[in-house]
Amino acid sequence: MIGPLPDFPWDSLAGAAARARAHPDGIVNLSVGTPVDPTPAFIQRALADAADAPGYPLTAGTEELRTAAVGWLRRRFGVSGDVAVLPVIGTKELVAWLPTLLGATSVGFPSLAYPTYDVGARLAGARGVAVDALVALGPQRLDLLWLNSPSNPTGTVLPAAHLRKVVEWARERGCVVASDECYADLWYDDEPPVSVLSPDVCGGSLDGLLAVHSLSKRSNLAGYRAGFVAGDPALVARLLELRKHAGMIVPTPVQAAMAAALDDDEHVVAQRNLYAARRSALRPALEHAGFVVEGGDGGLYLWATRGEPCRRTVDALADLGILVAPGEFYGAAGGQHVRVALTATDERIAAAVARLKEAGS
Repeated sequence: MIGPLPDFPWDSLAGAAARARAHPDGIVNLSVGTPVDPTPAFIQRALADAADAPGYPLTAGTEELRTAAVGWLRRRFGVSGDVAVLPVIGTKELVAWLPTLLGATSVGFPSLAYPTYDVGARLAGARGVAVDALVALGPQRLDLLWLNSPSNPTGTVLPAAHLRKVVEWARERGCVVASDECYADLWYDDEPPVSVLSPDVCGGSLDGLLAVHSLSKRSNLAGYRAGFVAGDPALVARLLELRKHAGMIVPTPVQAAMAAALDDDEHVVAQRNLYAARRSALRPALEHAGFVVEGGDGGLYLWATRGEPCRRTVDALADLGILVAPGEFYGAAGGQHVRVALTATDERIAAAVARLKEAGS
């Protein structure tokens, strides 16, 4: 039986959004992490070149796509061995339905986390358990444990040593680890995030491990609904069989675009540099306005607090024409924080910076 679902959180921002839109210079919407920069032209060409697609696509993905994904995993994370890949219709879909597809009855996820981990547990009628991914998990048993590094909302990056302990804990208990790594190509220090499939995390064995990757952020493909899950061949084969029955198939042109994107690393570096510049402008402006920015050096967001209830902060920023997400969307521990996305044009980021500096003067 499906458990009761929460209200869709962003619907509750309608009032604040209206106030922000009323600003004389317009709204700066930093509430949702939706890309605003153009999809690279070579990816658009790959999509268009595959537009004549009268037949049904393969649920398993084309050989070209699977080869490109495996090649990227080996280049980026040093993944070795027989890694299986399965394209998905945007990773939110996979996150929401993975507990159901695996038949999980208990699902763990970080105590500060993307809300869809909890929604997925509810859709499966499973017990959802909020755990702190930064401490020992203890003796409890779970069927499925979600990790998220870099974290949405905090940007925290889990080091290899910690991930290795989590993998060991899960394997001792027969728990599947699903690592949501959709921000793995967005980091702003000298240490790129590792994957749960990295050899120094998993010891070269992919047993019981799944890594979830999105092209939405790194390649500006949110509108394409392009992602994939990779890892343990037995688990991926199980997902493939179920998804074939359910008709959960990525369209052929999107698969072609994904393959082109995964074969190219230069556009990812360029996009990361854009976000780094926006982050470098926005963070000191928030601090000048009295915020403390916490969390880590990865991802697409700044996790900020003024030590007050998050809805009060949302309203205060809306008066400046800046819309952000209240931290309570991501768990009770976020009750005094807001999540500030880097996904706005340079012009809109500059507008937010100017307003924050004026407010802090």
